[in-house]
Amino acid sequence: MKQIPKGKVTTYKMIAERLDTKAYRAVGSVCKRNPYAPVVPCHRVVKSNGEVGNYSGSGGVKKKISLLKKEGITVRNNKIVDFDKKLFEF
Repeated sequence: MKQIPKGKVTTYKMIAERLDTKAYRAVGSVCKRNPYAPVVPCHRVVKSNGEVGNYSGSGGVKKKISLLKKEGITVRNNKIVDFDKKLFEF
């Protein structure tokens, strides 16, 4: 997750594929248990359809959206605007 630059997002699926697995949900579980958030930026990991997904850090999804907005990512109706342009591929 540290490789994802500010202003970009990636998906649970893309991280799983990078790790040569199909365990997308396991990636979500790891993000959920990230004790170093937001220093280790799990808030930059979203669903494959551009929806922001969950955030277990203090403040929940609202906090995740706030962190993304601070990094220049527009979120509308819980989806990343211009998702394809904001997508970081490993």
